Amino acid sequence: MDLRERYHKIVKNNLLERFKYNNIHQVPKIEKIAVNMGLGEAVANPKLIDQAIVELAQITGQRPKICKARKSIAGFKLRKGVPIGVMVTLRGKRMYDFLARLIHVALPRVRDFKGLPRSGFDGRGNYTLGITDHTIFPEIDSSKVEKIKGMSITIVTTAKTDEEAYELLKEMQIPFRR
Repeated sequence: MDLRERYHKIVKNNLLERFKYNNIHQVPKIEKIAVNMGLGEAVANPKLIDQAIVELAQITGQRPKICKARKSIAGFKLRKGVPIGVMVTLRGKRMYDFLARLIHVALPRVRDFKGLPRSGFDGRGNYTLGITDHTIFPEIDSSKVEKIKGMSITIVTTAKTDEEAYELLKEMQIPFRR
């Protein structure tokens, strides 16, 4: 059973019972997942952006968008319009596929993994986690990687509170710390 099926058959009913919603449409769901790779070193080495585009496309199955600096900052030797990161917004089938790979394949490959912290909630029902090593995804050939990059993954839900979002993500089998 994939995650989309699990949501519709099991998670929806469990959340409906737990929070006593009046309507099935009030049950929170995952809206989108945003995957971000910030590359501050790309100012000195623009080749990093090209590598990040290829690697993030392999991980997510979707071509990333290049993020450029909004304003110049002399202290960081940064000019307005210089590429400093790449990002992807996943929805629908790709989102559920990525989430399944993250939960069942990538996170178990993290060394000394004890679960995700509950502190990643933002107060509005969204959860953000940071990954320091993008090579935990099996799509990446670590022998071809020049520089290990970090990424932030934001799971945007329709939940109104962090408690609702936590229950939704826990039901979706995301491994939180005890």
